Amino acid sequence: MIEFFDGLARPLLLRLDAEAAHRLTVKALSLLPPRSPPLDDPRLAISAFGLTFSNPLGLAAGFDKNGEVIDAMLGLGFGFVEAGTVTPRPQPGNPRPRLFRLSDDGAVINRFGFNSAGHAAMRQKLAHRRPKGGQLAVNLGANKDAQDRIADYVAGIEAFGEYADFLVVNVSSPNTPGLRDLQKEQALDDLIARVLEVRDKLVSKHGRKPVVLKIAPDLNLVELDAIIHICRARRIDALAISNTTLSRPELHDRRLAKETGGLSGRPLFELSTRVLAQAYVRVEQQFPLIGIGGIESAATAMAKIEAGSNLIELYSALVYKGSQLIPEIKDGLLRRLPRNRQLAESTGATATDWAEGKIRAADIQ
Repeated sequence: MIEFFDGLARPLLLRLDAEAAHRLTVKALSLLPPRSPPLDDPRLAISAFGLTFSNPLGLAAGFDKNGEVIDAMLGLGFGFVEAGTVTPRPQPGNPRPRLFRLSDDGAVINRFGFNSAGHAAMRQKLAHRRPKGGQLAVNLGANKDAQDRIADYVAGIEAFGEYADFLVVNVSSPNTPGLRDLQKEQALDDLIARVLEVRDKLVSKHGRKPVVLKIAPDLNLVELDAIIHICRARRIDALAISNTTLSRPELHDRRLAKETGGLSGRPLFELSTRVLAQAYVRVEQQFPLIGIGGIESAATAMAKIEAGSNLIELYSALVYKGSQLIPEIKDGLLRRLPRNRQLAESTGATATDWAEGKIRAADIQ
């Protein structure tokens, strides 16, 4: 039924204001009866940071900011859903308009600025949730006016350790002024130390919940080296690479390209995949990586895995291709595997070539 609604409504939604269309989509999904996720081929199963995923494909943060349609999206076939970004206190985010479709580029620009109903509202939803399968991540952010932003992330660990299967510390959004400063060496070390300290104190209550750090694609190698050094020293559970970019690769829609905010979708694929691969060769398999940015087909999904991802996430491509993209990617991944091979065996197969610039987005078919 969801697929029928998606196929019927998507052409109409694309005619509406982007944010209004998104809200209508979430509202419609929230009204549909819940269903269990479809069974996945065992060859797609992934084990990462102590959890088992029936398939590697996740819904990226930003689609379900307040935890309204977690199980509806898992029912479509995602192996996991990342809800959020959620901030401790409710905040409206930046003024509208703040979401723009670049249809000719298969891209989206957003400058939401962590619009969020807050911890209490999401906790209430999660307390009434009856999971039917799949894994849940909660993406944590800081309020724009927070005096101690690290304390906001600590509060997120405390608020959602009870409900989430894993937690994502998002210091990579370009739409909250100064947030990306938390990726700098000393600030990041303090952040990870405090977040993991409170996580470990809650183990007796909720079990050990993995903590993932989400970083930006707009990093040079010196900055990336420092981040990975800290993550290895502090024993973070995983890195998510990457959030949206402030850069503007060659875009067809030059008018909308001038809008401020983070760019996602097809133009982000090459940049995010190269940073992913550069991270993979530096991490030396000490922890898993989640690859995000520009996945819109089985070919780009496999490329992201071969560049170093254990898990992958998408969001922007759903705007243009709809929910049918989920089974298409999973079926396409299986077609790319020999019968006796697990998908997990493909992780990192081309990482060195991606990291050295020998593979480009144009090479992926």
